[in-house]
Order: sequence, then structure tokens, then C-alpha cells
Amino acid sequence: MPLILDNEAATLVLGKKLAEALRPGDKIALTGTLGAGKTTLARGILRGLGFGDDVPSPTFAIVQQYDPPEVRLPVAHVDFYRIEEPDEVQELGLDDILMDGAMIAEWPDRMPASFWSDALQLTLEIENDDTRQLTWTAGPAWKDRWPIT
Repeated sequence: MPLILDNEAATLVLGKKLAEALRPGDKIALTGTLGAGKTTLARGILRGLGFGDDVPSPTFAIVQQYDPPEVRLPVAHVDFYRIEEPDEVQELGLDDILMDGAMIAEWPDRMPASFWSDALQLTLEIENDDTRQLTWTAGPAWKDRWPIT
């Protein structure tokens, strides 16, 4: 059953709840059109992890790394939108990131589906100016942690 997020504040609250469940090795894949709220949800997760500054979209940087003490565990906010060739992904060091930390990824369809088999895959759809509908697929690693109540 989809979850309805009535406004940006609800999206941020969901992100903060997700942060409480986040563990090293976790991957959260965020899918949705431009303006659907992917970066807002990532912002909520990072705020829930303790990050107090602005959270920019990593579209141009591709990987924005957040490390303790600013957050309770290392997190990479990754945007695969500009990735054109699979070889480019190897240069990002994603395996190293996941050894001790977690990943929040926008535009995950640029990676092979097998990369996301254990991930929490969230899709945001625009209902109207403020409201978003969230649907998901939760990999085995999220079995006891999603959906969040």
C-alpha cells in the first residue's frame, strides 16, 4: 500500500525516521521525476543522522560524502544522473563507502538492478503541488526495518 506524504515537512519526517533505522552497508535507492522529492527525502535522512547544514543535490559532484562527527555514521549521497558509462561507476569507490557507511542514491536506474537487490528502493510520484505518493521495494536487509511505523 502506498504512503501519502502530504507536504515537504512529511517527507522530511519520513527521512528522519529512516535515519534511525540506517546501518552500515545499507543502500537506499530514490526514484522519481525531477521535483518529486528525492533530495528532500535525502535531506531528511541526513538531518536525522545529525547533519545540520544545507544538503545540496549531488547532481554535479556525483558523490557528496558526510562523515562523523557531523553524522552518526558515514553516508554518501550519490546522484547517478550524469553517469553515462558503467566504467565511470568504478571510479566512485562505492564498495569502500559501504564497508563502514550507507548510501542514499538518486537516479539508481543508471546502475545494474543486481546492485540494488538488498536495498530499500523508494519511488516518489507527484500527486499535486505538495503531495507525493511513496511506493517501495524492500530488500532482505530491510526485512525487519521497513515499513517504518
